[in-house]
Amino acid sequence: MDSILRYFPSLTDKQKEQFEKLGTLYPEWNEKINVISRKDIENLYTNHILHSLAIGKFITPVPGTKILDMGTGGGFPGIPLAILFPDCSFHLIDRIGKKIKVAQSIADAIGLRNVTFQHGDIGECRNKYDFVVSRAVMRLDDLVPLIRKNISKENINGYGNGLICLKGGDLTGEKGKYAKDVMEFDLSNYFSEPFFETKKLVYLPL
Repeated sequence: MDSILRYFPSLTDKQKEQFEKLGTLYPEWNEKINVISRKDIENLYTNHILHSLAIGKFITPVPGTKILDMGTGGGFPGIPLAILFPDCSFHLIDRIGKKIKVAQSIADAIGLRNVTFQHGDIGECRNKYDFVVSRAVMRLDDLVPLIRKNISKENINGYGNGLICLKGGDLTGEKGKYAKDVMEFDLSNYFSEPFFETKKLVYLPL
């Protein structure tokens, strides 16, 4: 929790309380349904919550922004971002029903009201969003064709609508035909922890 406060010192008391509750809820649920590696659950705040919040270092979406979290798993990056940006709406989708169940239960437990959930494939989601976010779900050149239909044409933010991904390592091989439009940002520019040395944020306007 200290790392969250270090990088996001302006959190309200409600936001602090919600982030604190994640530190109890995720380990409890992980004992029943494995949404985070058993070896990695002790690194929940740095490797999962803070990692998700890197998107909040890149962009501060205006109130009313609609964001789709594709392949959310147990709620990353959607739930931390929904806490950080309570005036934006988030739709979390995943093909694995038990993981969506965990994410929805945790959101309910912390009183998160700006999130909706969908158990299904991205092909079943037809709504439009300002941004699609994802965290190590699939290759960039495979992901873009699936979510392009979900990007709204009405731009209300300073950045153009599009895809924001959290990735690791060398992305050269997966940029494909989108290489000239992709923007990469090293997360080590935002966070000093060793975990972020090889992590990147990828932005692709669509």
